[in-house]
Amino acid sequence: MPALAATRRGRHSRSTTVIFAPSPDNGVMSRSSLERGADVVTSAAADLAPLVDPRWGDAGDDAASPQRRSLLSIAGTFLVEISLPKLLFAVSALLLLPALLLGIAPLAVSAWLTTVSRQLLQLTEFGAALGAIILIALATLAWRPLLRLAEVNFWSLNALAVQPGYVLCREGLRHIAERMLNPTSTPAKQARIQALSSAVAGVMLCAAALLVAALAWPASRWTGTVTDLLFPHRLMVPTLANAIVLISAYMASASLVWGFADANMDQPLELSAFERAPAAGGSWRVAHLSDLHLVGERYGFRIESGRAGPRGNDPVQRLMERLEAIHHADPLDVVLVCGDLTDAGLATEWAEFLDVLTRHPALTARMLVVPGNHDLNIVDRANPARLDLPLSIGKRLRQVRTLSAMAAVQGDRVRVVDSATRQLTRTLNEALAPHRDRIAAFMERGGVRRAWQLRGLFDEQFPMILPPASEQGLGIAVLNSNDEAHFSFTNALGMISLEQARRLAAALDAYPRARWIIALHHHLIEYPMRGVAFSERIGTALVNGSWFVRKLTPFAARAVVMHGHRHIDWIGACGALKIVSAPSPVIGESLEAPTYFRIHTLAAGPGAQLCLLPPERVEIDTRSRVTSA
Repeated sequence: MPALAATRRGRHSRSTTVIFAPSPDNGVMSRSSLERGADVVTSAAADLAPLVDPRWGDAGDDAASPQRRSLLSIAGTFLVEISLPKLLFAVSALLLLPALLLGIAPLAVSAWLTTVSRQLLQLTEFGAALGAIILIALATLAWRPLLRLAEVNFWSLNALAVQPGYVLCREGLRHIAERMLNPTSTPAKQARIQALSSAVAGVMLCAAALLVAALAWPASRWTGTVTDLLFPHRLMVPTLANAIVLISAYMASASLVWGFADANMDQPLELSAFERAPAAGGSWRVAHLSDLHLVGERYGFRIESGRAGPRGNDPVQRLMERLEAIHHADPLDVVLVCGDLTDAGLATEWAEFLDVLTRHPALTARMLVVPGNHDLNIVDRANPARLDLPLSIGKRLRQVRTLSAMAAVQGDRVRVVDSATRQLTRTLNEALAPHRDRIAAFMERGGVRRAWQLRGLFDEQFPMILPPASEQGLGIAVLNSNDEAHFSFTNALGMISLEQARRLAAALDAYPRARWIIALHHHLIEYPMRGVAFSERIGTALVNGSWFVRKLTPFAARAVVMHGHRHIDWIGACGALKIVSAPSPVIGESLEAPTYFRIHTLAAGPGAQLCLLPPERVEIDTRSRVTSA
């Protein structure tokens, strides 16, 4: 999310009214352009002059814009507008309840073991023997659900607190270290600083976690009886203490492992040189787009840029027209859109997106789309303090809208990985077919029960795999990198689940000689770019990104990672793994400067290597224009 120039326009300096219609080329209009069109003013229209012209927007369009308001100001709004009852419920559901369930697991296990051992000691009696048999039978049926419940809640707390905490500490140290660096420091020195910061962060968090565990230990309790379980209120403090000790012990060990693993891995560096096209082998032209942020209103502004950015969807239409012309001149193989297709995941915004695609069928047939945080995690466009409770239907509605649009674009071309067999057996549309009636009922009538029936459906479809046309061809893996966010304020964080990573590895292993584009929304790791705000480093992070980079190491030579999210144009690598970040072709650095995107050419190298050739930069003219009415 690049810093945008907060251009302020004098919107109400004239007493006359200018009649205008939005340009078909661009929805952004400068005040000077409007004044040049003042000759169309009529006396009749002057009677319609509003005190404040709503077509220019107002402060409400900047309510959640980090480009028009400081984070401190947005945080102040958050504190004023937050619903305390909903906040308490969310904290209880997302943190307190998982901690209680995790903490009570050892008490339940010890209570069962104690009871069984007592029964075994009394096996001379028929009743004791029968009781032992019954307890063992119940444990046989119940231990798997209990273990699964403890595991789910453990990883939930890990995703909510442990990994973000490590990222916060690591990026904080890196930010401080980079500020102290000489501006002329070499990339190699910056990489060493990044590595050292990771190791120091691991040691610091380990020490802090051990201190927390030591403080909580006296209140913990690791053995229980059946009688204890009959009075759960007595176990409240011990179970919370147990959870704190378990999570702290895990954080102490895991942070050391993460810190030194991050320190020893290849650090991100800008790509020193592009490769040359091999003499033989295939090549593919890929238009790499991201962050279109379509809005649902003719005069709508984007959340992030507010009035400093474009208005309406004409810039997107101009982008598609330019792509169409390029495709006719030199055909594209893939049009890849790496997330944030919409600005807030609203139905009207998805309708605008589908309307744009219907006008460009040739591009749509080559398009693959990736879900972004704006498509899934924006609870309220204008109020970052709004909460989506775990049981509310808003989150599920956004997921189903996104899934429906993805199925419309690529449902017959991409395949999903079966969780049990790890095989690519069904297309996305075939995987969704059994759920079609439930989806339709939920979208029509809503309801918590219908939302619950669709739990897990969205996550099960990822990664979506476009298989290579031949065993040495190019395949594309579409990932969901969005974290489970319930606040608009924390909507930008990302996470790659362990299960999704396993499915991805299985899909890539199924085509050992193929080349791959791995497409996701979030950046894998913070890039060596000076002057990046600390809020951007931690507020938009893929919190387990460096772990995911290491997971991709076995496939690095035959893969390239493409993403969006930060609106940054960056091409680099972590070791052999090439990474390409897409700028937004809609939201630029200023209202008058042209935006751009890149067309990348990928080529089949020796063995199964994937070569990245010099890209083509395509500019989109965003200069303001006026069409008189």
